[in-house]
Amino acid sequence: MNGNSSAVGPSGQTRGDSEVVASVATLGPTDVRAAFGKILAARHDASVKMLQDWIALPTVAQQRLNVQEGADHMANLLRETGFQRVKIVPTNGLPGVFGTLDAGAFKWLGIYFMYDVMPFDGSEWSSPPLEGRIVDKPNVGKVLIGRGAQNQKGPQAAFLAALRAIQASGRKLPINIALIAEGEEEIGSPNFRQVLGEPEVLSALQKCVGVVVPDLSQTSNGSISLLLGAKGTVEFQLIASGERWGRGPTIDIHSMEAARVDNPAWHLIKALATLVQADGYTPAIDGWCENIKPLTDRQRDLIAKTARITSEKDAMSSRGIRRWINDDDYRASLERLASQPTINLQGLVAGYTGPGGMSILPTRAEAKLDLRLVPDQTKDELLLKLDSHLQRYGFGDIEVRVTGGYDPTETDEDSAIVRAERAVLTRARVEYSLVPRDPGSWPGVFFTGQPLNVPACSFGLGRGGNLHAPDEFMIIESVDPRVAGYDEATIGFIEYLYQLGQE
Repeated sequence: MNGNSSAVGPSGQTRGDSEVVASVATLGPTDVRAAFGKILAARHDASVKMLQDWIALPTVAQQRLNVQEGADHMANLLRETGFQRVKIVPTNGLPGVFGTLDAGAFKWLGIYFMYDVMPFDGSEWSSPPLEGRIVDKPNVGKVLIGRGAQNQKGPQAAFLAALRAIQASGRKLPINIALIAEGEEEIGSPNFRQVLGEPEVLSALQKCVGVVVPDLSQTSNGSISLLLGAKGTVEFQLIASGERWGRGPTIDIHSMEAARVDNPAWHLIKALATLVQADGYTPAIDGWCENIKPLTDRQRDLIAKTARITSEKDAMSSRGIRRWINDDDYRASLERLASQPTINLQGLVAGYTGPGGMSILPTRAEAKLDLRLVPDQTKDELLLKLDSHLQRYGFGDIEVRVTGGYDPTETDEDSAIVRAERAVLTRARVEYSLVPRDPGSWPGVFFTGQPLNVPACSFGLGRGGNLHAPDEFMIIESVDPRVAGYDEATIGFIEYLYQLGQE
């Protein structure tokens, strides 16, 4: 749905905007799609360019790349969208960004953004990862390729485009917005609590009916899973070194010494082997699963519905796999995904890793791991159990370096923010299922837990792909009428705001 580029300002009117101002004067949720079609068509090119410009400036927390630049750009996006109050909130790590858009409405909605993205290697991409090039993807449509296109700049840009379109229509927003953005989500949000602790931020969020993270939620067949919670996460490294161990070398030495000198890399591998059982996935740490809350009958029923309306074939092919753990059937795999905590080994680094061989015995070896937590586990509990386990098995010398993490979260399916999602999808005839828990993680517990105690969830039409991988993309124009493109995803956010304003 391409239009002209006649926009004169992010919240100003285009030449075609005046045609629909009168029609939205008394707009209700059922009128949104027709009323905003022309506005979004006229603003399409400018909205896409907003996303491309954002993708061109990556903030990578792991590398401390574009730290201040990323925060400044995030703040400017809010100002250009009409937020009256915008501030950058310093932390011990990357800064947060906070803004309020007070439209004089009766209710407030919290919005969570992240402005950081995953690292990338441009040599692995078919299109430059910072260009945001639009290409034809067979059987999918026109897609925008770039780091952050799906996670999360694409849906976030569509949400900002929704706010700008409402303002361009000459109508006030149906709900006030308090938006909080962080720059460390991809490393486990280690300093996000400092942003929330800012008195002005806390005060604004306490007025909100809930907090929503914009997302691209549709599958290849157009269906959506509405997530009622998320697993927690802990990001950390285990590091073995000759110096801390008191055995092995304190510098890299020739491999001929392996006959008489201990190898820290083998020491680490032996420690890793004690963390899981022989099957390679069941946690073997004492007490690891003692605080797991079982799935309820209602949650199992919801998972069964998801299994019926989604494609196991698509789920497998998109992950490049042929079978699930333990040769589970599809429903059992979904139950495992929602209910089981995990100890995942992301990668190993030790010694020489270049082409060919190099005869060394390394002084240091590092494993990168993540934990996924389910209710009622906590980050602090599991880290204590990990430390006790390493001590008990003779690996107390191995350093545990935690970079971030947080507890799991849950939200009631009858909360206003979820009811509004269901109403929008029902009206749009989008098939959906309620999913008890996102197997991935986002810091929703900072909102659902103390001191805010408000519901939090994700929402959004549209679809992306290659999350955290080369050629990450967002669909701009879909060839499948069941799957929303960029403008349709934007309309979905507009409908949601109007629906929530009336809940």
